[in-house]
Amino acid sequence: MNPTNEQIIARVSDALVAAGSAFREDKKNAYRRAIAKESNAQAKWVMETILENADAAAEQKSPLCDDSGIPHIVLEIGENVAVTGAMLTAIHQGIAQGLRTLPGRPMGIMGNDSQRIDQSGGLDPDSAGVAPAPLLVRYTKEDTLRLHIMMFGGGPAIRAKTFRVFHKHNTDVVLEEIIAWAKEAVAQLGCSPCTLAVGIGRSHFEASSMMVQALVDGTYDQQSEMEQRITAAVNAANIGALGLHGDTSVLATFMKVGPQRASGVRVVCLRPCCCFEPRIATVDLLQGDIH
Repeated sequence: MNPTNEQIIARVSDALVAAGSAFREDKKNAYRRAIAKESNAQAKWVMETILENADAAAEQKSPLCDDSGIPHIVLEIGENVAVTGAMLTAIHQGIAQGLRTLPGRPMGIMGNDSQRIDQSGGLDPDSAGVAPAPLLVRYTKEDTLRLHIMMFGGGPAIRAKTFRVFHKHNTDVVLEEIIAWAKEAVAQLGCSPCTLAVGIGRSHFEASSMMVQALVDGTYDQQSEMEQRITAAVNAANIGALGLHGDTSVLATFMKVGPQRASGVRVVCLRPCCCFEPRIATVDLLQGDIH
């Protein structure tokens, strides 16, 4: 039985607040492991403080960071589930309600195209003025309707990169390029330790969508061989938490490789998610469960 529009609005709103205010347990455990092995006292203190901040934010249901983020949403639709335009409208209404409840930082820019580019249109005082990024849809054979909400901050977007790599018929060439990008990005970001999100596709759009889905599917409890290689290489650069040097610059790498075409290039998208990202929550819109 499909939920009512009012139920969808409430469930999406609650999920957005959870995404913006709480760490999942696997991420907490990743921090605990990093703290236990950290040899730099300053970096260790930084990570302990991040965890304390996360616990306080979750208890108060308040933003993890002053940059409360831009909603990025992935809707997962079961093959026997029907989705109507009214349900999509309710999802967007739930996003707006969640931004006001969290509350999100008012940082939406008003005005026409030119005014939004040069910021001359003024700041929208409504937290819900921060419109979500375009909805990404994917399908599952399960009879479910899941919405994944991620809150993307500005710092990682500044240091992110989407570009082509000439693979030379060698996976190592692509991985080494990703590692080089990541070392530079993590060192410049400052808000580390990071979680690296990587997507590899046939176009810039596909690579970016793979990066977003890598965050949806990724878990700190298990890394592929390629993900482990990237994480270890960046950690060996001794950047450390907040750039203070240390053993952990990256908690994990989440990578998703999409379909590829016969060509000399692979398009790669890398996002160096900050110490609070991925800020993510998943809600079952049919049942109401959030995790």
